Amino acid sequence: QCEIKGENLQLWVGGTLTEASRPRWICNALRLGRTVLLFLFTLHRYILVDDFLLTYPVFMSTGDLCQALLNRKPTYCTKRYRGKEDRKEALERKRKVLHLVSQWMSLCRGFLREDEHVKLFTKTLYRYVLDDLYEHPFLEKDVRELQKLYQLHPLFHQLSLKENSLQSRGTQGETKAALCHVYVTMDSFLSMRAHAGMVAEELLQAVAERMEVPLEKLVLLAVTYNGGRHLLQPQDRVFSDSLRPVGRLHVCRKDLGEVLNPFTDNSELQQRTARMLSINTWDVAVALTDFDWTIFESIHEQELVYFTFSRHSSSSHTVALELLLQRCNEVQLWVMTEVLLCSALCKRVQLIKKFIKIAAHCKAQRNLNCFFAIIMGLNTAAVSRLGQTWEKIPGKFKRLFAELETITDPSLNHKAYRDSFKKMKAPKIPFPPLLLKDITFIHEGNKTFHDNMVNFEKLHMIADTLRLIRQCQKDHMEVRAYIDYLHIIDNQQTLFELSHGLEPRA
Repeated sequence: QCEIKGENLQLWVGGTLTEASRPRWICNALRLGRTVLLFLFTLHRYILVDDFLLTYPVFMSTGDLCQALLNRKPTYCTKRYRGKEDRKEALERKRKVLHLVSQWMSLCRGFLREDEHVKLFTKTLYRYVLDDLYEHPFLEKDVRELQKLYQLHPLFHQLSLKENSLQSRGTQGETKAALCHVYVTMDSFLSMRAHAGMVAEELLQAVAERMEVPLEKLVLLAVTYNGGRHLLQPQDRVFSDSLRPVGRLHVCRKDLGEVLNPFTDNSELQQRTARMLSINTWDVAVALTDFDWTIFESIHEQELVYFTFSRHSSSSHTVALELLLQRCNEVQLWVMTEVLLCSALCKRVQLIKKFIKIAAHCKAQRNLNCFFAIIMGLNTAAVSRLGQTWEKIPGKFKRLFAELETITDPSLNHKAYRDSFKKMKAPKIPFPPLLLKDITFIHEGNKTFHDNMVNFEKLHMIADTLRLIRQCQKDHMEVRAYIDYLHIIDNQQTLFELSHGLEPRA
C-alpha cells in the first residue's frame, strides 16, 4: 500500500525534483476516490494535473469525476470543522478544488458542453461557492474567476450572475462542420463539406451544381441501414443530433427513379480530366490544407482517448477526429478515382505527375494528413500496377516520388516520418492514424492498474502523445487570431510621424 503522506509530499513539492527524476512510486500512487484527489490538489501546479485532465477517461467517467469532486473526501462541500486549523484547511481545499475545476473547464473548451453530468456539476458547484462566500470571504477572488470563466465559456453562459439572461447564438451542432457523402452511383459518391443543420433542399442544390444537372430533375433518398428507402422532403434535416447522416444518401432522377451515373459518357470523362489538369497544383494543395485545418483545429486532445478506449459510446466525443480520418481515406480514394477514370495514357501520366507535385506541396505546407493520403493513393495496387503509365513518368518525377515515399516508410516504427515531422515547425497537421497507433501501443503494453492503483506513468505517456495535438494547433490559432484582428493606424500624419521617428531627416 502506497499512501501519500502530507509531510513526504510537501518535501517533494518543495524540493528540486525534476519531472524526469520523479519517483516511480509517486507515479503509481493515484487511488480512485480519496488519494486521486489529494494527489491532484497538492500538485495542481505541475504537469501531472494536465496529464490527469487529459487522460482520466481511461479509468473513470466524467460523471465519476464530478461525483468525486462534490461528494467524496477531500472534496469541496465538506462542512465539518473541528477547529481553526481544520477550518483553514477546508478553505485551502475549496480553493484547490476551484482551481482544478477552472483548469478542467479551460481545457475542455466546449468539448463537454452537452454532458449532463458536467452541466449539473457546474451549477451545483457554483451555488456552493456563492453560499460559502458568507463563511469564507477569501473566496471572493475565486468567485470572480469562476464567474469570468462561466461567462466566457459557451458551456456555462447560463451560470453568470444574471442566470439565463444571455441568449444562445445557436447550439454547437448547428455550427459544426461535417463531411457528407452523396452517392451518385451504387459505388461512387461526392464528398461535400456540410454543416450539421443542413436540410435536403440545400444539399440537393449543391449536388445539382456539381453535377451540372437542373435541380428540379433531382430527388434525395436516404437508404436506411435495414434497407428501407425514405424520400427526403426539402426541409428535412440531413444529419441527426449526433452529426450522423439520417442514412446513406443517394441522388436520383425524378423521372427514372434511378441512381445517377455520371461516368458513362466518354466526353464527360475527358472534360473531367481536362478540368483537373488545368488546376494549379499549389492551389490544390492550399485548398486541401485549408479544408484539413478547418477540421484539425477543432479536434480536442481527449478525442483520441475516447476513440481508442471507447469508454463512452457517445459519438459526439470523437466527431472531429473521425472527420479527419474520413478525410484522409477520401483523399486517397480521390487520387485513385481520378487516375483510373482517365482512359488516355498521356493524360494519365500528366495526372500522376500532378498528384506527385500536389503531395510535395502538401508536405511543404506541413499537411502530413493529405501528404500521406496522396502517396498511399498512388501506391495502391490498382494504380501502381499500371506499368505502361509509370514507365512514361519522367525520371525527375520518379526521383521526387521515391523521396516522398521514403517518409511514409513504416519500418523502424515510422522513423522517417517521425524525424521529418519533428523538424517541421508548427503549425502542422500530423498523420492521425499514427497518433492512434501510438496510444494503442501504450495502452496494450502497460497495465492501467497496479494492485488496484492507477498506473499514472501510463497516463503520462498517453498525455505526452495528446499534447502533440495542442502543440501542432497552437501557432495556427495564434496566426488566425492575428490576421482576423489586424492592428491598423488609419491616419497618414501619424504614420509620417512614426516614419520620421524611425529615420529622422538628415
